[in-house]
Amino acid sequence: MNELNLEKKSFGEKVGDFLGKPVVRAILPILGLVVITLLLDALTHGKILQASSIKLMLSQVYVLMIASTGVFMIMTMGCLDFSQGSMLGIASIVVCYLSFYSIPLAIIGGMLTGAAIGAVNAFFHVKRKIPSFIVTICTMYLFRGLCSYFASKKPVAAVSTISAYNTIPIKLGITIAVLLVAWFIFTFTKVGPNLKAIGAGEKASRFAGIKVEKTKWLVYIIAGAITGLAAFVNIVKVGSVTPSGGTMLETQILIALVLGGMPVSGGPMVRFSNVICGVLTFKILASGLQMIGLATERSQLIEGIVFLIVVALFSDRRSLQVIK
Repeated sequence: MNELNLEKKSFGEKVGDFLGKPVVRAILPILGLVVITLLLDALTHGKILQASSIKLMLSQVYVLMIASTGVFMIMTMGCLDFSQGSMLGIASIVVCYLSFYSIPLAIIGGMLTGAAIGAVNAFFHVKRKIPSFIVTICTMYLFRGLCSYFASKKPVAAVSTISAYNTIPIKLGITIAVLLVAWFIFTFTKVGPNLKAIGAGEKASRFAGIKVEKTKWLVYIIAGAITGLAAFVNIVKVGSVTPSGGTMLETQILIALVLGGMPVSGGPMVRFSNVICGVLTFKILASGLQMIGLATERSQLIEGIVFLIVVALFSDRRSLQVIK
């Protein structure tokens, strides 16, 4: 009898088993995106699906979608990166300075700046064995200070002709290109399985022949370069950088990816669709609440409640581990 009682699962455990099924985890983020879109469309009397609203939301999606793609790879390994906002700010300043010489040079300079900051994060995390969230919080403050120093007296402006690149085909084309390349590499090469394996367990990954340290170095550097590209997209839109450039980007990325169903600890349950579903859900939710006319405090409260619900649904306490 005691053995039979031990085998009985509580309601919460049964719900956890159901939500842990791969098919359910794949469908829920898409279902959540559809439900939130329809609900907000009804509350805004059809405004959120109007062409003008979609165009406005798209203009706010590009930078977040591009930067989230790089952080997605970092989080798949079970790591975090809180330096993305400061990284975007510094890379945007470099883009602005170099834009007076050449636009291609500005793009390369922004990407190299992001890659260099990613390498700094990787050095302290991989070589010095400091947890990723501690390292990136430190570099977040470091590079935020540098951003404030360079832009404290007046905003750092780019060449005026850079606004010619502020077109939907260019920004959408860059975003789609980043997504397609990342999707192909993550899905059809050994990179995706390797990142998931590292997220599931570094020790087992080493025994399986995966070069964990080298992989982490490359991922942090590539993610930084991607954010450097996002900095160019940001500058063609705003034209200059202020001390607050890129502020809260890291928080938006984390919330967006979790809303897309991504486990915070990474691992085998990660899917590339987490990026697209998460960013779209986050932006539609934020824009819809703004269209309804809610105050900023109430909008943040609702966003926080939705975020907590999603975390509760997608967190797997049986495999949850300390963030690396």
